[in-house]
Amino acid sequence: MSNGTHYEVLARKYRPQNFSELVGQEHVSRTLQNAIDSGRVAHAFLFTGARGVGKTSTARIMAKTLNCAVGVTHEPCNRCPQCVEITKGTSTDVFEIDGASNNGVDDVRDLRDNIKYLPSHSRYRIIIIDEVHMLSTNAFNALLKTLEEPPEHVKFIFATTEPHKLPVTILSRCQRFDFKRVTLTKIIARLRYIAGEEKVTISDSALGLIARKGDGSMRDSLTAFDQVLAFCSDTVSDEDVATLLGTIDRRLLAEISAAVFEGNSQAVLAGIKQVDLVGYNMRQFCQELIEHFRNLLVIRSVKKPEEILDITAAELDELRKQSLHVSALDVQRRLTLFIKAETELAYASFPRLIVEMALLKAALLAPLVPIQELIEKIKLLETAAVHTPSLPWEAARVAAIPTQQNVEPRTSTNEPSRHPDAEPALSSKPIGNQTDWGRFVAFVNGKDLQHGAVLEHGSPLKQEPGVIEIGFPAGSYYLTAAQDAEFVADVQKLASAFTGGNTVVRIKSIETGFADAPLSLAEKKKSDAEQLLDELKREVENHPVTKEAERVFGCTVTDVQSF
Repeated sequence: MSNGTHYEVLARKYRPQNFSELVGQEHVSRTLQNAIDSGRVAHAFLFTGARGVGKTSTARIMAKTLNCAVGVTHEPCNRCPQCVEITKGTSTDVFEIDGASNNGVDDVRDLRDNIKYLPSHSRYRIIIIDEVHMLSTNAFNALLKTLEEPPEHVKFIFATTEPHKLPVTILSRCQRFDFKRVTLTKIIARLRYIAGEEKVTISDSALGLIARKGDGSMRDSLTAFDQVLAFCSDTVSDEDVATLLGTIDRRLLAEISAAVFEGNSQAVLAGIKQVDLVGYNMRQFCQELIEHFRNLLVIRSVKKPEEILDITAAELDELRKQSLHVSALDVQRRLTLFIKAETELAYASFPRLIVEMALLKAALLAPLVPIQELIEKIKLLETAAVHTPSLPWEAARVAAIPTQQNVEPRTSTNEPSRHPDAEPALSSKPIGNQTDWGRFVAFVNGKDLQHGAVLEHGSPLKQEPGVIEIGFPAGSYYLTAAQDAEFVADVQKLASAFTGGNTVVRIKSIETGFADAPLSLAEKKKSDAEQLLDELKREVENHPVTKEAERVFGCTVTDVQSF
């Protein structure tokens, strides 16, 4: 490691100097390189994404590729004067501006006046504005015209963490590139390379803690690594990293979660005591616990969790082992408790107590009874109920379930022979008898539910061999639907198939409440249900159990429902 007085931090020392060194943003590198090779380089670019993922580094690499003395190439040489000057930040043709401190309209006007001049010794004047969303509205307005039609020797590169704050007029004039959060495995690989360059001895688990501290930011991870090296020098232990960065030891999380699933409240509280002794923030611990259980839930829910979880292969193996004896539902129920506790910690006076209560609830959570076991218990209750007097509401529950009537088949020696699969013919019984009509509507329902739904609201006025006359209430939707020529034709075909002979269907309009018309199937169902409910209510009100309940609780029956 360097012992010089002018120490260069790792984030600057190992800053990417070409596209191949840009970690985690391969989609951006490939697009920009293709644009350079094909000569389709836009005049304005917008780089968006979280902090420390490589936006400004990419802007500098882009500036070097455009101004490299070797020529416009998809990788800069990093040796020519232009590349060296841009790397050091001393180029007179590449302006890096902080949008937060140069956000006024006068700053933009000065910039606009300066870019009129040709570059001093490069191909392009390149303007890099970091945190461009901090510019004022007037500054954006002053930039619009120049941004839309800049001089041929000028390129703009904007970088921001909050693109939603930019005016749409700016967004529409730029090619936008969205930078991703760097995955944990890629950060660890980069840290491992740097550790080798710096001659540092460190384990993969310690690098994992550092990378996780960065939360997808390569720069934040390198800053944390710098802090660790300043404390531990050339040999770094896992315990030192956990203590220094304030991160939760994954082994402690595994031990506490195992105690939760085992229902071991003693071990759970001992684990919380350990968390408190090492000085971990309780809310941070709860968040780590939520992430741990979320990982377990994903592993138990999908076939390829490695495609979803941002964890190392070793961590995935450990989580797989822990999740072997728990179900996804068990994990989900406990995860819900921890999420609720994390919300309460935001304003809690006793954070440790909140976490302890959540973990104890999770450890003592009663197991869910499997549905099959409940079904078996219900069957046992039904068996036992056969030997005891049934309550009226139980009888009503059974009576409310429609049963299929057994209809004896009619035979006639004079009837012409039909195919064995054909439906029995409609009989010419009086209009008031609805047995054959109900069978016919059931037959239509089996062929066409729409037509059957209409027929259920019709009254069978006449049922004779070769003729069916159906009445519908005047002015009703069902009358309109039934009078449709296509409907009549379809029902005639179905009636002919049902009876085994040609049958004519006639549709008639009847006045509501017409006494001579039998009830439609829909009206009969409604009438039967109302009658059944009235009988049920009388029976419930007069039952000894109900009378005793009214006496004991001082209540009255207000409503009776049949299920």
